[in-house]
Amino acid sequence: MAFSQDEVLAGLAEIVNDETGIATASVQLDKSFTDDLDIDSISMMTIVVNAEDKFGVKIPDEEVKNLITVGDAVSFIVSAQG
Repeated sequence: MAFSQDEVLAGLAEIVNDETGIATASVQLDKSFTDDLDIDSISMMTIVVNAEDKFGVKIPDEEVKNLITVGDAVSFIVSAQG
């Protein structure tokens, strides 16, 4: 089953909240993981693994560095499905 952009955003917000305690409402498409949400690389890797599990996609390690904003991650996950 493919997830919509809104579903991916909501799911990613839950994962970020579980890992960091950041409010789900703060996890928006234009937010930078490091600059706006202050997520470190270790937390980011946990978020990536949990997102892979939740959405059934593979996010290669070399792609993670390109996921600067929440929107980047949502776009990658949506396009990686199917």
